[in-house]
Amino acid sequence: MISIQNAILFIAILLSGLVAGLLYAYSCSVNPGLKALSDREYLDAMQSINEAIQNPIFFLSFVGLLAVYPLSVYRVYTSPLNSSAYLMIIATLIYFFGVFGLTMWRNVPLNELLAKFDISQASSGQITAMRQRFEGPWNNYHGVRTFASILSFGLTILSVMKQKI
Repeated sequence: MISIQNAILFIAILLSGLVAGLLYAYSCSVNPGLKALSDREYLDAMQSINEAIQNPIFFLSFVGLLAVYPLSVYRVYTSPLNSSAYLMIIATLIYFFGVFGLTMWRNVPLNELLAKFDISQASSGQITAMRQRFEGPWNNYHGVRTFASILSFGLTILSVMKQKI
């Protein structure tokens, strides 16, 4: 039978891998595909994607890690701290600030700005201006959170590998 500790660590690996994979795949495929669209098509697509991502399946992994990571730290904690605990603490902090925090403080406000933008009522110049205001910053923040999520995922795996399971 699997122990509670191993179940929690498995869930941490699974959820962090899902988030890292989503962000990585988005960086490798969706962003390059969207870049080729006209300004109007780009804004339409981003509005649609930003609505679609707000679903329970995504939130389970993305927000679930806010609970699973601290539990994982608790499960690998020893006194004095060992390398596994340090790795899990670092993975947790990177996720909290570099992925979740950056998303909430930077990407979501841009998404909300775009959601309020009425493309059907906007002129061609306004559409171009909105894309310029949105696309570069959003992609830059997304690149940082993608890197942070991959790093957090990798550190989570390393932490578990160092455990005597």
